[in-house]
Amino acid sequence: PTLRHISRDYLAIQGSATPAERAFSSGSLTDTKCHNRLNPTLFEALQLLKSAYRNGHISAAGIAAQHIGALIAELDD
Repeated sequence: PTLRHISRDYLAIQGSATPAERAFSSGSLTDTKCHNRLNPTLFEALQLLKSAYRNGHISAAGIAAQHIGALIAELDD
């Protein structure tokens, strides 16, 4: 009985494969028929950018706000 309880405590822990599965899934979204000519360097760069954006390391909000501000200023002139 004791060994059974110990084994349930430790063998029930699954390996965390979720990040790896997510990366492969994201790669399949990038490597489509429309993008089949991407060289490996560009493919890697796209994957890194997508991951950084998804994890909040980079944001397009500031740049978008600058462009919107410039467009509004141009329309006001």
